[in-house]
Amino acid sequence: MFSKFTSILQHAVEALAPSLPLQEDFVYHWKAITHYYIETSDDKAPVTDTNIPSHLEQMLDILVQEENERESGETGPCMEYLLHHKILETLYTLGKADCPPGMKQQVLAFYTKLLGRIRQPLLPHINVHRPVQKLIRLCGEVLATPTENEEIQFLCIVCAKLKQDPYLVNFFLESKLKAMASKGSASVITEDMLKGQDSLTTDMGQPVQPEEIPSTSGAEQMEKEDDLLQQADDLSLSLDELNVTSSPESSPVNPNQDYNLVNSLLNLTKSPDGRIAVKACEGLMLLVSLPEPAAAKCLTQSTCLCELLTDRLATLYKALPQSLDPLDIETVEAINWGLDSYSHKEDASAFPGKRALISFLSWFDYCDQLIKEAQKTAAVAMAKAVRERFFIDVMEPQLMQTSEIGILTSTALLHRIVRQVTSDVLLQETVYFILGENREPESLTDINRHPLRHRLIEHCDHISDEISIMTLRMFEHLLQKPNEHILYNLVLRNLEERNYMEYKPLCQEDKDVVENGQIAGAVDLEEDPLFTDLSPDNTLATQEWLSASPPVSPEHPKNDGKTEVHKIVNSFLCLVPDEAKSSYHVEGTGYDTYLRDAHRQFRDYCVICLRWEWPGSPRSLEKCNLEASFFEGHFLKVLFERMGRILDQPYDVNLQVTSVLSKLSLFPHPHIHEYLLDPYVNLASGCRSLFSVIVRVVGDLMVRIQRIPDFTPKLLLVRKRLLGLEPEGPIIDHMTLLEGVIVLEEFCKELAAIAFVKYHASSTP
Repeated sequence: MFSKFTSILQHAVEALAPSLPLQEDFVYHWKAITHYYIETSDDKAPVTDTNIPSHLEQMLDILVQEENERESGETGPCMEYLLHHKILETLYTLGKADCPPGMKQQVLAFYTKLLGRIRQPLLPHINVHRPVQKLIRLCGEVLATPTENEEIQFLCIVCAKLKQDPYLVNFFLESKLKAMASKGSASVITEDMLKGQDSLTTDMGQPVQPEEIPSTSGAEQMEKEDDLLQQADDLSLSLDELNVTSSPESSPVNPNQDYNLVNSLLNLTKSPDGRIAVKACEGLMLLVSLPEPAAAKCLTQSTCLCELLTDRLATLYKALPQSLDPLDIETVEAINWGLDSYSHKEDASAFPGKRALISFLSWFDYCDQLIKEAQKTAAVAMAKAVRERFFIDVMEPQLMQTSEIGILTSTALLHRIVRQVTSDVLLQETVYFILGENREPESLTDINRHPLRHRLIEHCDHISDEISIMTLRMFEHLLQKPNEHILYNLVLRNLEERNYMEYKPLCQEDKDVVENGQIAGAVDLEEDPLFTDLSPDNTLATQEWLSASPPVSPEHPKNDGKTEVHKIVNSFLCLVPDEAKSSYHVEGTGYDTYLRDAHRQFRDYCVICLRWEWPGSPRSLEKCNLEASFFEGHFLKVLFERMGRILDQPYDVNLQVTSVLSKLSLFPHPHIHEYLLDPYVNLASGCRSLFSVIVRVVGDLMVRIQRIPDFTPKLLLVRKRLLGLEPEGPIIDHMTLLEGVIVLEEFCKELAAIAFVKYHASSTP
């Protein structure tokens, strides 16, 4: 109480007295602080009961005023005094000892304000960055301490300064070899110096407990502190002489380096106070983005950053319930790592495990953003750690299990991760995890070379429709990611040699003329063993719909050997026979509605694929190995088999299968276009294409139509019910077949629209 009265009196005197020159005023306040330690006998009284906070604030104000009064970059006498008399070193010692109690908070606040309010660069000065370095070591030592807020503010201002001048980070990479070198150098550093150095200021940065500080007060203590600080400076200089310096680029980073700034922030990310943890994460975000190669290597090799990221991912993943509704995983609100403030009580749409799910997705989002912002070598190291320590060690066993509930939940989580990832580097590692790194053509005997890829593709045709749909959706979103390896690994590597084509060149008549009612390159239904039960009437109908493509006209000349687009469009539109069509009875379901969507989607895919430098035309047949046997690949094999069963599968499965195939068809690669969208390709013996698969389905459909009375009215009723134009009523026979026919008709219109849009895009200059 008395000290507070003294402080008030002192401020009143200062207000009335003539103003002293700034330096005298600055020295006065500093000496007032040092005199406290000489004169006081009560070192247990809290610092807030003393004048120390006021004097420190006055010193800061003087330094700011001095800088404002001088030219930019010029150091004034007060700043010179602070640097020359190692005031920051002394304050660090007092803060470390926390003498009087609460002094550590005051010192942290002083450092933070000094670095934040002074515009001239201070960190390059050895008498600034050395005590700053030592103070960093004190931060995060113990969680939930009263000084946590000041610690994180101090660390973040240091990070901000390093962001402004990244080269300064080299001052904060400390070599552990300094101390080891000193042991064998008695000629430079004596044993007495090692014994006598203040443990507070060792370069080893070992934590020291407060009780190691002498509790005596007065002049003797201040003299001891000055001596110890001087010895510490001498020792540090000697160690610096022993350490041969070199540029970060010219020599490899020593794996024994310390990066205490990162270590302290990592400790504070574990704080029970969410605000402190988020600020620590923000500090790490700044540090990983620094362009200095030395800092990036030290960050990943000498700190536990990678371990912290992946261990927390694993812990949060394992905390999820064994069973989660896939819809909940998909629809949980947008995740942002810095806004993980969820209240279960306030949430009307809460479900069991929502808190845990949001925590996991938030931390994954943080990892993704951290890798996205990081310097390149650091980003690669962190992404590889996520792949090895989380994806492979934790997620893969879950995806490979046999429990249907477990498969569904883990696949839904993988789907969410695929949707959420935005970092190119982490996306690459995610893709390698799912698909492997193989790029050579597949064969039937080696489709299980990458077990997870094999298992996931097999799950597209799982006995559980839910698992099939979820896995297909995961692949659909994967295909929309800006990564060339995805499409190449799944499809393109098997189409590279174009060995799906008959290598005997076609004459012009074979391409243009329809012989015996059969489109060139399409499967002959009469010769196909699957359709030997076709009646003559059915065969006639087949000829009619297959010959619906118009002949060549002078208005539509050949364009670089490509089949005219109107012929391709009509081939798809006429695939489904009239008696199996129902869309023309319902307004707004025509082919033109697909054109708008195809145009927009194709434009988006072109933007994604632009940097992949794909060829504009198919590879020359002379350069292709057409002798090699063709295999469409595991992925297309499963999709084609699913497509072949479209009349016998649930409606939702059919929608997902056709959605994935239409996404594949949109890619602007000439081999994909030729294989999936050109009905006139002369297929090699034993090969199938998307068009030939659909032709088989239509042939099967035409046989089955004959056995269903009132087929067309029933088909129209089902379509109206699906569109919500008719209320649900009695169950209709052959519902699965009727829904399959509707999906088939719509899919053919969609493929026709895609072919049309792609053709005009390629022919437009």
